[in-house]
Amino acid sequence: MHNSVRANFIRFKPLLFELISRDIKNKYRRSVLGVLWTLLNPLFMMIILSAVFSHLFGFAVENYPIYILCGQVLYNFFSESTQSAMNSIINSAALIKKVYVPKYIFVLSRVLSCSINIFAAYAALLIVMVVLRTPLHYTMFLSVIPIAIMIIFSMGAGFILAALSVKYRDIVHLYSVFLTGFIYLAPIMYPIDILGNVLYRIVKLNPVTNILEMFRGFMMYNSMPDVYTVVMAVVPSVIVFIFGLWVFYKKQDEFILYL
Repeated sequence: MHNSVRANFIRFKPLLFELISRDIKNKYRRSVLGVLWTLLNPLFMMIILSAVFSHLFGFAVENYPIYILCGQVLYNFFSESTQSAMNSIINSAALIKKVYVPKYIFVLSRVLSCSINIFAAYAALLIVMVVLRTPLHYTMFLSVIPIAIMIIFSMGAGFILAALSVKYRDIVHLYSVFLTGFIYLAPIMYPIDILGNVLYRIVKLNPVTNILEMFRGFMMYNSMPDVYTVVMAVVPSVIVFIFGLWVFYKKQDEFILYL
């Protein structure tokens, strides 16, 4: 079974690269700024959010613009990649109906194309840190770890959303509402320490919270995460990824009925 899956993946790997290339080209088609927009978007959001929330939370966080930008880099990736993955099967209906293609390829291509964007946003973060003279630490090299964990978590969520949205199209609209509220369930704009005990525990159960705290620790504070943060970032992400694959595998034969 393992060998057949591996052989199947190797066979369709050129198609995966082609789909990733297509997704990136489609995203920036007719865009004057092109890939540069990936750098500018988080910067503009940082300026806006800093202006709005600095009076509320800026006093509690040193280098508040960098704090927000760290949150935006990871949250924007999660939001964009899961939404894109959710629509991947629906948008590829014409190809799926004509030829045999492993359907997980479409989800993978969407998440991986967004993964390229996260490193562009990461470059924007480094530029801002240099401009604002934020101290740069050796732990920054470890920041690839929480980014990788976020990719795994987003991929698992993407598989679940893609599998369910083919039959239940309302999920596409409901998920947009969910993302609007989800931004407040992670310390993207606010420091988690200002929360009361109950809210603090709820927010700490969110894998994105722990991934984000690990990322900020490496980027801003030259610190290593505690065991709880590592466990609550890695374990739920792996579970979501495995569960997502299982759900997708169980549902994929039904896709053709609803496309």
